[in-house]
Amino acid sequence: MTHPFDWDSAFLALAWMAGAGVATWLASLALRNVSIVDSLWAVMITLGAWVYALAAPQTGPRETLVLVLASLWMIRLSGYIAWRNWGHGEDHRYQAIRARNQPHFEFKSLYLVFGLQAALGWIVAWPLLAALAGTQPLGLLDLLGAGLWLLGITFEGIADQQLARFKADPANTGRVMDRGLWRFSRHPNYFGECCVWWGVWLVALAASGAWTIVSPLLMTVLLLKVSGVALLEQDIGERRPAYRDYIARTSAFFPWPPRPANAAGPTNPEPR
Repeated sequence: MTHPFDWDSAFLALAWMAGAGVATWLASLALRNVSIVDSLWAVMITLGAWVYALAAPQTGPRETLVLVLASLWMIRLSGYIAWRNWGHGEDHRYQAIRARNQPHFEFKSLYLVFGLQAALGWIVAWPLLAALAGTQPLGLLDLLGAGLWLLGITFEGIADQQLARFKADPANTGRVMDRGLWRFSRHPNYFGECCVWWGVWLVALAASGAWTIVSPLLMTVLLLKVSGVALLEQDIGERRPAYRDYIARTSAFFPWPPRPANAAGPTNPEPR
């Protein structure tokens, strides 16, 4: 038997997520830095899951599985982003958004950045909410989903750690990161994040939440075409010749053995 999806609790979760967005927006005014929203993403989504779980009826072991994995994902991702951005000021992407939306960007950012983040986060969180509503015993789909979820967390964690260690070494100044997982994918961290949300959806599917497939589809499109691969690489080949060579020999997203160096042409040390 499946407990019906509780839309009242879902909208309560949305209210809490929006409240977190407003609080972070107020902090951004004091800091004059809206890029702190990046650290909010995983916190907001996991907050929505916890609010839903506390407001809706208890549903058993799947609830524990979902909350533990969601919290692990949140701690890893938000902690890393906060550490990476600490002391660096506002990210250039948000500086460009700020410049395009003057005057009064401080107030416009409430809905252009933080409100949009809350709305997208709520939609992305739907598989978590659907999984929390399921009362069936844990089964094979849950195990497959949890395995893919954990694989994604681990994959993006390793990729982020490898890149951070590479950048911290002065000997790598002016070089393209093409080692470790980055040898097989230009964006292994994004691939890991994609795995997370398809894993979450499999757990939701086990709880009769097939309709929430909109979430992993949305995340895949965002990572590939909007805020991920497409945004980061829109002009990098023009600015960094060595990255063009890296593009020529390395898969953009899905990990795959690199093409032979002679197929990509010579490489030159340039920064990523």
